[in-house]
Amino acid sequence: MKPQVIIIGRPNVGKSTLFNRLVGKKLALVDDQPGVTRDRRLGDAEIAGLQFTVVDTAGWEDDDDLTLPGRMRKQTEASLEGADAAMFVVDARAGLTPLDNEIARYLREYDVPIVLVANKAEGSSGESGVLESYSLGLGEPVPLSAEHGEGIADLFGSLWPIIGEKAEAAEAGAAAFAEANEDEDAPLGPLKLAIVGRPNAGKSTLINRMLGEDRLLTGPEAGITRDSISIDWQWNDPKSGETRDIRIIDTAGMRKKRNVTEKLEKLSVADARRAVDFAEVVVLLLDATQGLEHQDLKIASMVLEEGRALMIAINKWDIAEDASGLFNGIRAALDDGLAQVRGLPLFAVSAKTGKGIDAMLGAAFDLRESWSKRVPTAALNRWFDDALDANPPPAPGGRRIKLRYITQASTRPPRFVVFGTRLDDLPKSYERYLINGIRSKLGFDSVPIRVTLKSPKNPYNANKGGGGNYSGER
Repeated sequence: MKPQVIIIGRPNVGKSTLFNRLVGKKLALVDDQPGVTRDRRLGDAEIAGLQFTVVDTAGWEDDDDLTLPGRMRKQTEASLEGADAAMFVVDARAGLTPLDNEIARYLREYDVPIVLVANKAEGSSGESGVLESYSLGLGEPVPLSAEHGEGIADLFGSLWPIIGEKAEAAEAGAAAFAEANEDEDAPLGPLKLAIVGRPNAGKSTLINRMLGEDRLLTGPEAGITRDSISIDWQWNDPKSGETRDIRIIDTAGMRKKRNVTEKLEKLSVADARRAVDFAEVVVLLLDATQGLEHQDLKIASMVLEEGRALMIAINKWDIAEDASGLFNGIRAALDDGLAQVRGLPLFAVSAKTGKGIDAMLGAAFDLRESWSKRVPTAALNRWFDDALDANPPPAPGGRRIKLRYITQASTRPPRFVVFGTRLDDLPKSYERYLINGIRSKLGFDSVPIRVTLKSPKNPYNANKGGGGNYSGER
């Protein structure tokens, strides 16, 4: 295990900017508005070869435990358990505040090594703040600018004595494991499973139920989640008895576009869309008390357009009224509203009781298998010939449309290329016939697939056997 380093500080001191600097990517949302970060976010950080896991946390606020800021603080406190070090970040330009002193007093009670970071120390405006931070009694501060990357070398000098030995041991262990397994077939990676939906559908609550802990911030307020948070987890499959790796991705709620006016919410929705693109299987979570709405269909269409495997889960099933009618009504509405993929997997779940979660996860692995499937060329063309014999392509204007052969170009999502002549005249209805046949006959039920039509550049050369240079992709 890599050493784990927590970033702690009051709101708006630049914790997420430092996090992004250390991981080398803009993973955490950053805005001038304080309190953007709410959930813990983990990332792989590296400074001059020193590798560790860095944890971004919510801004520390002195509010009652039952309030949203208070619950955010409790999440930050929980992150200190088992940490190898903590970076306490203060704002060198603004100077120390009473809240900074309170956080320092709290950190002294923990048996966690503290590295004091005076952020925003670039230029002369931060010098007084750096000097003032000595008064916290946490040792010599590290002056840096997370935004501009200044002072990161000094941060390495402060972290190395604390976590250097463990980082080297972790790196050596990883290298030994890789060497021992270099001749073996690479195992499948964890299932990348994103949970999406409208605000307050219960996405974070459902993930907490899966994990068996309050890992994500929840509450009655809509729109609590802002960042897309990924969590690595091992699920014990009750059917097979196997332990299976899953990377769960929690996302911000997606409202109708016209209702999203604030910059921060726009950033959150954009982050959720990126999470969908990263995922393999996406669970669209519905609220049983509200049923299926037009916004749910728009989210589902977006997921399918991105080529992700999609399944639907109806949450809050424990309080659903007329459960059978609700389930059948949602099934019919999905088939009507998402005609491009009929028969999407549909599950009734309850984040409160845990009902249906194991069945949903088992189906997610099956869905990924279909999404990743490759059909042998011979079997694919046998099906293709049978499909043409059963329903030959039309001959508009008395001129035949010739379909020659089909090949699978890629997987994840499955992509097929059909080669032939006069394909510009092939009706859309016949394309749908082929797509439906691929789904029903070749094991791609409810998986988004892509079919491309390609015609030869020069049909005369192709007919004489001298061409075969296809273009005209459709």
